[in-house]
Amino acid sequence: MSGHSKWSQIKHKKAITDAKKGKVFSKMARLISVAARAKGKDPEANPTLRTMIDKARSLNMPLDNIERAIAKGAGELEGAQIEELIIEAYGPAASALIIEGTTDNRNRSLSEIKFLLSQHDGKLANPGSVLWLFERYGLITVKSSPAKKDELELTAIDSGAQEIRWLSEETMEIYTQPAELEKTKKLLEEKNIKTEETALIWLPKNEIKIDGTRDNERLERLFEALNEHDDVNEVYSNIQD
Repeated sequence: MSGHSKWSQIKHKKAITDAKKGKVFSKMARLISVAARAKGKDPEANPTLRTMIDKARSLNMPLDNIERAIAKGAGELEGAQIEELIIEAYGPAASALIIEGTTDNRNRSLSEIKFLLSQHDGKLANPGSVLWLFERYGLITVKSSPAKKDELELTAIDSGAQEIRWLSEETMEIYTQPAELEKTKKLLEEKNIKTEETALIWLPKNEIKIDGTRDNERLERLFEALNEHDDVNEVYSNIQD
């Protein structure tokens, strides 16, 4: 019986993993469709689409799924139109949030996210009241040996980095202007520097510190609830790590 119980646990864990993977692939497919719809299905002429495809591949998303998402975005397949969603909100402890997502029904998504916020001491913000607290950046993550830190920093600056941050002795984040993201990535790769991840992100101009345990717990529950929502891709805040 113990063996059966153990196998049941393994199957249960695999089912959870597969479900999460399926949700991630579904979200990536929507992002790819939105990018293809906005500026065409050619990754060479559409840097945003290329970034989304690279991210999907890094997550081991099947090629068929990627191609189908591109075709759907380009209008070659039938189905509901997917659009980008940017929601401004306030969370617990006067935190500011930007919620990015994709949806085939804006009113439904807004209603559901508004409900999630209300359940966790948050609320929707008026358009523009939160967005000005953040700046848009391109982000490139690279790996390097500690012995090559100085060399990598110089190469990153020469390639267009606006700012550099070290997450660890081996992991560096390179911040660029949004329009320069693909150009900087290409210059780094031409210099044999492999990029781990690229993305367009929102960075807060000023961060706030949350000291109370209760506020931190409320924020954590809110972030978990938002990230579980099918239409939400990313949640950004002005909370200090």
